[in-house]
Amino acid sequence: MTQANLAETGRAAVEAIWRIESARLIAALARYTGDLSLAEELAQDALVTALEQWPTTGPPPNPGGWLMTTAKRRAIDRFRRDALHRRAVETLGGQTDEHTGTTEHDDVETRLDDPVGDDELALLFAACHPDLTREYRVTLTLRCLGGLSTDEIGRAFLIPSSAAGQRVSRAKKALRDRGIQLDAPTAAELPQRLDSVLEVIYLVFNEGYSATAGDDWMRPELSREALRLARRTAALLPDVAEVHGLLALLELTQARAAARTDESGAPVLLQDQDRRRWDRGHITRGLASLARVHRLGTVGRYGVQAAIAGAHSTAVSAAETDWVQIAALYDVLEQLWSNPVVTLNRAVAHGHAHGAEAGLAILATLPADRLADYPQRSAVEGELLLMAGRHRDAVAALERAARETGNGAERALLERRAAQASRLG
Repeated sequence: MTQANLAETGRAAVEAIWRIESARLIAALARYTGDLSLAEELAQDALVTALEQWPTTGPPPNPGGWLMTTAKRRAIDRFRRDALHRRAVETLGGQTDEHTGTTEHDDVETRLDDPVGDDELALLFAACHPDLTREYRVTLTLRCLGGLSTDEIGRAFLIPSSAAGQRVSRAKKALRDRGIQLDAPTAAELPQRLDSVLEVIYLVFNEGYSATAGDDWMRPELSREALRLARRTAALLPDVAEVHGLLALLELTQARAAARTDESGAPVLLQDQDRRRWDRGHITRGLASLARVHRLGTVGRYGVQAAIAGAHSTAVSAAETDWVQIAALYDVLEQLWSNPVVTLNRAVAHGHAHGAEAGLAILATLPADRLADYPQRSAVEGELLLMAGRHRDAVAALERAARETGNGAERALLERRAAQASRLG
C-alpha cells in the first residue's frame, strides 16, 4: 500500500472514530468547563491532532480515551494561559485543599479524568435551559450531542441547510450573550426541560434509523445512543408517562432494524421484511413500556406513536396488520401533534385501511409548499398511486422522490420501486 493510500485509510479511520466518540467527548468537556463553545473548540483541537498523527501512527488502542486526554491537556493549557482557568475553577468549586494539598490545577485535572458516565444525558438537560427558546435548545443539542450536520438538522426541522446553520450560530451566541453555564439542572428543574430533551432524543434516533444523507440506509451509532439516553431518562423519571412512551416507541422501532436491509445491505421496506429477524427482546421491552404508559394514565404523542409501532410489531405478517386501528391512531396523533409528517403517515395508514384514494385525499390536504422537497412526500404519493393502479403517475412520483433524497441507499430503493411500477404500467 502506498503512503498516500495509508494516509487516506488513516484519515478515514479518524473520521469514523470521531463520528462515534465526538458526542461523548464534547459532553464531557462541556460538563467540566461549563462552556459549550469551548468544549467544541477543545474537541476540534483533539481531532486536528488525531488527523495529523493517526494516518502515520495508526489509531491508538483506546481512541476515545486518547481524544479525551488530548482535549484535557489543551483545556489545562488554556486554563493556565488565561482567565478561563480561574472562572472554570470557581464554577466547579475547585479550591486549594489545606488538608490534602491539592491545587486548583489538580482539581481541574481530576474532574476531567472522571469517567464519562452519563455526561451526554447531563449535557442534554443542561443545554435545554429555560432561558433559551425551544428552537435553540433543540438545535444546540442536535448539533453538539447528536453530532448532526447542519444539513441533517435542516432536514429534521424541514428547513434549508443555510437556515439550520444560522440557528446553530444564533443558539451559541445566545449562550454567550446570556452568560448561560451548562450546569446540570436540579431535580426540581428537570420537568421544565423534559419536552425539549425528549424531542432531541426522538430526532437523533430518527436520523440514526433512517439517515437523511450519505450512502448508508441507517446510522446505528445514533439510534443506539438515542435509545440509551431514553432508557436513562426513563430511569431518572420513572413516573412520567411520556418518557416511557418515547422509550416504548424507540424499542419497538429499533426491533425492526436488522430486517431493514437484506444480505447485500440493500434497504427492505416494512411490508417486505422477514419478521423472524425482528428483535423479540426490543419488542418485549417496548410493549412493557407501553403498558406502563397506560398504567400511568396519560398518553401523549410519543405514547400514541408507540401504540402504532406496537400494532406493527404484534402483526404476524404484513397482510395481517390492523391498518384500521393504525389509521385511527394516526387520527388521534394528528389531533395531539399536527404537522406535515404526521399527515403524510396518516395518508399511508388510511390508504391501507380504506383504499388508496382515501390516502391520496389526505395527501391532497397538504399545501403544495409543505414538504415540497421532502422525498418521503413524493415516495408516499408514488406508493398510493401504485396501489390505485395509476402506474404511470406512480413512476413519475417515485422518480421524483429518488431525485430529491440525499441518501444513496434510499435513492437506489426508490429507483427500483419506480422500475417495478414501470413494468406494471
